[in-house]
Amino acid sequence: MARESVKARERKRQRLVAKYADKRAKLKAEGDYEGLDKLPRNASPVRLHNRCKLTGRPKGYMRKFGISRVTFREMASAGKIPGVTKASW
Repeated sequence: MARESVKARERKRQRLVAKYADKRAKLKAEGDYEGLDKLPRNASPVRLHNRCKLTGRPKGYMRKFGISRVTFREMASAGKIPGVTKASW
C-alpha cells in the first residue's frame, strides 16, 4: 500500500492538471511556448500516473476498473465486482 503522502501528491497533480487544462490548450493552439513554460510543471498531464483508487499501488493498474490487479483479484474472488466471475471451462 502506498504512503498517504504519495497518494496526496498524485491527487494534487490531478487538481492542477484540471485547473490549467483550458489555459494550456489555448497556449498550445497559439503556439505560445514561453507561456507554457511559465505554467507549473505539475500542470502537465504527462506527469500523472495511474494508481489504484483503493491502495494507491502504481503498478498493475487496470484502466477498466480503476484498481490494481491485486485488489481486483481479491474483490472478484469475494464477489464484490458485478459481472466478473472466475473462468472455468
